Amino acid sequence: MSVAGQQWQVQTPTGQCAKTGQPIKEGDPFYAVLFEEGELFRRADYSVESWQGPPEGCYCYFKTRMPVKEKKKKLYVDDELLIEFFLRLESDTEPVRVQFRFVLGLILMRKRLLRFERSATVDGQDSWTLTLMRDKSEHRLVNPDLSDEQIDVVSKQLGSILHGDTGAWTTEEPGTAAPVQPEPAEPA
Repeated sequence: MSVAGQQWQVQTPTGQCAKTGQPIKEGDPFYAVLFEEGELFRRADYSVESWQGPPEGCYCYFKTRMPVKEKKKKLYVDDELLIEFFLRLESDTEPVRVQFRFVLGLILMRKRLLRFERSATVDGQDSWTLTLMRDKSEHRLVNPDLSDEQIDVVSKQLGSILHGDTGAWTTEEPGTAAPVQPEPAEPA
C-alpha cells in the first residue's frame, strides 16, 4: 500500500473471518481491517455477517470482495492422439514442423511413451533415436537445438492447437509461419 510516496507492507486477504474463524468464500464481500504495528500493518478480515463496525484501535477499514483464484484449465488429450500426431510428422522436413515434432517428442518422453536410446549426427543434424514403448518401434527425432525460450513458444502453440485453435501455429520469423494441423485419420 502506498500513500503520498510512503510504502507500507499489508498482508493479502486471510480467507477467514477473524471473529468466527469461518472461511470467507471466493467472490464474497467482507471487511478488511488494518491495525498499525510499527512499520507494518496487521490485517484482520471479517465476514459481512459478523461485522459490527470497526474494532477498537483499528487504523482503517474497507469493504471489498474475496479474490477469485484463477483456475487453470486442464487439457486432457488422449495419448494415442499425441503418438499418431508425432508419427504423422515423422517425414516432414519443414523447420516449423520439425520444431513442433521435437517438442511433441519431449512431451511423449516425459509421459514415458517414448524412450531415448541414443544420439547421433545424421546428414549434419543432431538426431535422436527413440523407442515407441507401445510396439518397441524405433523412430528418429531431429533435435533442432531450440533455446528454452523457443521450446516455451512452441509448447504454448502446441497447447493452443490441442485446445482446438488450429490457427495458433505461427512463428515470429517471416516466411516460416505455417499452420500445423493434424490430418484426419484414414479409415482402417
